[in-house]
Amino acid sequence: MNNTASRHPIDQSHAVADTYPSRKGLSSITDRQDPVIYAPQNSTPPIDPSQIEQFEQQGFIVLDNIFSSAEIEALQDESARLRSTASNDEQSEKAYTEPGHHEVRSIFSLHENSTVFKKLMMDERLAGLARYILNDQVYIHQSRLNYKPGFIGKEFFWHSDFETWHVEDGMPNMRALSMSVTLTENHAHNGPLMLIPGSHKKFIACEGKTPRQHHLASLKKQEYGVPSNEHLSMLVEKQGITTVTSKPGSVIVFDCNTLHGSNGNITPHPRANVFFVYNALSNKVAKPFCEQPPRPEYLCARSNIKPLTPSRSF
Repeated sequence: MNNTASRHPIDQSHAVADTYPSRKGLSSITDRQDPVIYAPQNSTPPIDPSQIEQFEQQGFIVLDNIFSSAEIEALQDESARLRSTASNDEQSEKAYTEPGHHEVRSIFSLHENSTVFKKLMMDERLAGLARYILNDQVYIHQSRLNYKPGFIGKEFFWHSDFETWHVEDGMPNMRALSMSVTLTENHAHNGPLMLIPGSHKKFIACEGKTPRQHHLASLKKQEYGVPSNEHLSMLVEKQGITTVTSKPGSVIVFDCNTLHGSNGNITPHPRANVFFVYNALSNKVAKPFCEQPPRPEYLCARSNIKPLTPSRSF
């Protein structure tokens, strides 16, 4: 397998089979058709095998104390710098603010605009694990800083990332995962990540039709591509909810199809996490599975795809 970074332009007119149709009628729930762990069973994982088993069963794992205090301090300083410059002309389209406020909610394309976060995305503690689970070369489908400011940080409603990436970006299969590096303490009261264990093994097709330029509204408040209350209630009744509390330097790894969300933050304590979405090179996006043009490159790598070579350079 060639690990040399290169560009792979994608023909946006190319279409593949819609294995997971959604936003085409009534809400429905079906079984997942893809593996969760793509690595061969006899291979040696870069983390404890029990954690790989937990990821397969629950759709997520929490890895504590992965980054040192010095590394986290550097990441915190860089995230503060990006937030302070998010309103300039070059970065403004990639930054989203809280509804009704000017506080930054999300900044996208971190790895393209920050040498610090570019090194982080290639760190073997992240990229190496992603390559193992997905058993392929990987690239960054999307990167972002999620910042939930104190008192005004709004919720992120329940959703499966894959449903959006499939419908609006044209990601063919469930061969991607997210890694969230916690930059501030995520405690029980400042809107930490919540996940539904085992939900990654079901696909929930959502109601509604994708509006034009949906990302301009959905990244502030998502109303399309969200599961029905009925299906959410059914899954939560069977499998419960896990609220992830973690210290700075921890990493939350979750499957692309795991249902997750977070409450608003009415405490004085902000919450900041860095997200990298690793997609298998064999799972590159094609034509979106909706009647809308592709989303911007900063939300979905489509023409600028660079396979990563994991390193310990950070």
